[in-house]
Amino acid sequence: MPESGYYNSKKSDDLCEDFCGENSRSPLSTRLKCALRGFDIKALLLLFIGVPLLVLFIHIHGQKITYFLRPLWDSPPKPFNMIPHYYHPNVSMETQCRLHGWSLRESPRRVFDAVLFSNEIDILAVRWNELSPYVSEFVLLESNSTFTGSVKPLFFSENRAQFAFAESRLTYGTVGGRFVKGENPFVEESYQRVALDQLIKIAGIKEDDLLIMSDVDEIPSGHTIDLLRWCDGIPEKLHLQLRNYLYSFEFHLDDKSWRASVHQYKAGKTRYAHFRQTDDLLADSGWHCSFCFRRISDFIFKMKAYSHVDRVRFAYFLNPVRIQEVICNGADLFDMFPEEYTFQEIIAKLGPILKSHSAVNLPSHLLQNADQYKYLLPGSGNCRRDGG
Repeated sequence: MPESGYYNSKKSDDLCEDFCGENSRSPLSTRLKCALRGFDIKALLLLFIGVPLLVLFIHIHGQKITYFLRPLWDSPPKPFNMIPHYYHPNVSMETQCRLHGWSLRESPRRVFDAVLFSNEIDILAVRWNELSPYVSEFVLLESNSTFTGSVKPLFFSENRAQFAFAESRLTYGTVGGRFVKGENPFVEESYQRVALDQLIKIAGIKEDDLLIMSDVDEIPSGHTIDLLRWCDGIPEKLHLQLRNYLYSFEFHLDDKSWRASVHQYKAGKTRYAHFRQTDDLLADSGWHCSFCFRRISDFIFKMKAYSHVDRVRFAYFLNPVRIQEVICNGADLFDMFPEEYTFQEIIAKLGPILKSHSAVNLPSHLLQNADQYKYLLPGSGNCRRDGG
């Protein structure tokens, strides 16, 4: 019996040699099977199907994966020095200054509010009406180019009549776009901010005047600016903590907006910027309402125009029906993970934003014109947008 088994095994090997040898004329399929002898079919499937699919998945969702893994490759910034904020309309300004460790001035400083403008007409109206009693000069610069290098209308110029209440205190300027295709959008944004710096000087700002540096949708509260213009001893540079809202004041995201800042102007030193410039942060100083637009077309315009255009990873992100659904659900327009530094914070923010039912302590212009700005206020059905 052993000899018989040995004979059959040898015979089988000889047959394989006949089929798989260099001079074999066996069919291609038979020779392919012979060539794959000794290979694990599952391993081959993983190699030729699984790996390409994984590479494709990473290519498509790489940015999203990077955001989720941020705690592994990035560290949180240095904590701010939080300055408590004391305010009540029935408390005198002298008392408010004293509560902050400051002293009351004999007269208020002049205040300059400077912004780069894109297409946020309604939010600009909310901002300027909130700040109007306290601002000496509004400074607005707009370009015929988006940060991504596309031609855009001069939206403020077209709607300037709507802001007649500020005309006597307005320094308005335009800057031509550079239209460099394929360039990092932050380069064009920086170019426009430098131009705004020059316009501020043209507006007549002087030493020790207050300069508000913030995007249009980062709105300091009026009483915050009033406090800073009346008090001596305030920090030379001061960031403002703003309540973070998305799409409207119905979706309160968090209180982590800090880029808005107020500066005591120093000739030759003060430069308009939108990054961290000091460690001091004044608590609860206003509102940041991001993507707070009336029309779906405005959402699409900003998604294609602003510096984070790389977040538009798929064409269907710009579908009006999808955008309307995202707004009403409080979801993320770009289907991204939260920008946080710990997995605990990322997981806590997963999913839609909870709706707020409070319209307390919002900009007064919103409530005084509630019918006009219904889409920005909490309430059933208010999330619907024109063209959605």
